[in-house]
Amino acid sequence: MTDGDLLALLRDDPERGLAQMIAQYGGYVYTIVRNKLCDAAAREDIEETVSDVFVKLWQWRKAHPDEPANLRALLAIIAKRHAINRFYAITKQPVCDNFEMLLETAQEGSQPDDSVILMQAVRDLGEPDSEIILRRYYFGQTSREIGTALGLAPNTVDQKLSRGLKKLRAIWKEE
Repeated sequence: MTDGDLLALLRDDPERGLAQMIAQYGGYVYTIVRNKLCDAAAREDIEETVSDVFVKLWQWRKAHPDEPANLRALLAIIAKRHAINRFYAITKQPVCDNFEMLLETAQEGSQPDDSVILMQAVRDLGEPDSEIILRRYYFGQTSREIGTALGLAPNTVDQKLSRGLKKLRAIWKEE
């Protein structure tokens, strides 16, 4: 079926048109999405992303019914962009602004363990040292990312991290 026939079917009978489009271009879109998400997503996430791509194409056609389209190129663009967005959504780690929430989570057990004691020691370092240590070792952020978030130069972040770790070692030895 040609792109023109497929677009006409999509316009006249959206359900059959979408089914035909998936049958014709499903493997193509799956390959693009899998190549972008291969190490970051489970198979179910990849399949969901592929489905989202076809829905996005259908929504685009609904909003732009008279525009001519090369379906293969349009699907490739949508698939690549959506897969990249999904990759960032999957791999992005949330930033925690509240030590108290982390301490409450860690203290849910009846007896405080080393992680609770360590988290309290990190909190006692004060700002910005505690924030820098938390972002580096809990959230895995780079010096550049931390610096951007806190308004510091990356080398300043590295210096503060080094000094904060020395303070933390001293506190830990006292405990």
